[in-house]
Amino acid sequence: MKNLTQEDRAFALLQRRGMVRLSEFREQNITAATLSRMIGKGLLLRLGRGLYQLADADLDAHHTLAEAAKLVPKGVICLVSALAYHDLTDTIPARIWMAIGSKDRRPSIASIPMKFVRFRGKLLQSGVEEHLIEGVPVRIFSPAKTVVDLFRYRQSEGRRYKNSPGLNLAIEGLREAIRKRKASPSQIAVFAEDAGVWKIMRPYLETVMSDA
Repeated sequence: MKNLTQEDRAFALLQRRGMVRLSEFREQNITAATLSRMIGKGLLLRLGRGLYQLADADLDAHHTLAEAAKLVPKGVICLVSALAYHDLTDTIPARIWMAIGSKDRRPSIASIPMKFVRFRGKLLQSGVEEHLIEGVPVRIFSPAKTVVDLFRYRQSEGRRYKNSPGLNLAIEGLREAIRKRKASPSQIAVFAEDAGVWKIMRPYLETVMSDA
């Protein structure tokens, strides 16, 4: 590796990680000037501020989720975006929904449309799965956790629920999660109890189960 040029090392790093932030290049002593030359040669794409990918990389259908995960490593893909990833809705989100901590600084992202929602404590840590998209580890809430979160954010009024996905999407997600066996009633019940929405969800779950 010592005999490799900065360009060679940058190329190898991008092959391993899929997308690389400028700070990660700097950790490997790869300069911004090297990246600029690679962009000029058509070898590299600048996806957004401080985020890069090989120009000939194969793009996954969920490319923007990987991009969001690189830009906000501590965030978790949630609500409508998680529902769509798990193939539990026909709705195509116009933006990436991402959960962050209740006291985290709200990221300023201009390259892709994002909607941040704040989850407190255990609600941010539980039900998190890690999926590899274009070589990037992406944190996404599980189907059961996602359905419960949609019921938590079902209301359309109040500051907490501004731009809520709504109840209809929550019901659709619940129905599809059970029908496609991506979540069991017991899994959903556990997350609903922890989130304090079990009494609200129980009648809907019973109806879905009776129709199954």
